[in-house]
Amino acid sequence: MKPSELRAKDMAQLNQELTDLLKAQFSLRMQVATQQLTNNSQLKKTRRDIARVRTIIAQKVADS
Repeated sequence: MKPSELRAKDMAQLNQELTDLLKAQFSLRMQVATQQLTNNSQLKKTRRDIARVRTIIAQKVADS
């Protein structure tokens, strides 16, 4: 997910995106715990996407 795509979204969409990513991260963590996850890089990508969304949200809050 590109930061430019995130900046185009409004706060409600960003919050929804963050919720979806957090659910995905939880699911991936459970897959790691049960040794069902074959592609471990997905967890890292999800964590970085969460950080991107949180950064954009913080920037939008600071601007308003």
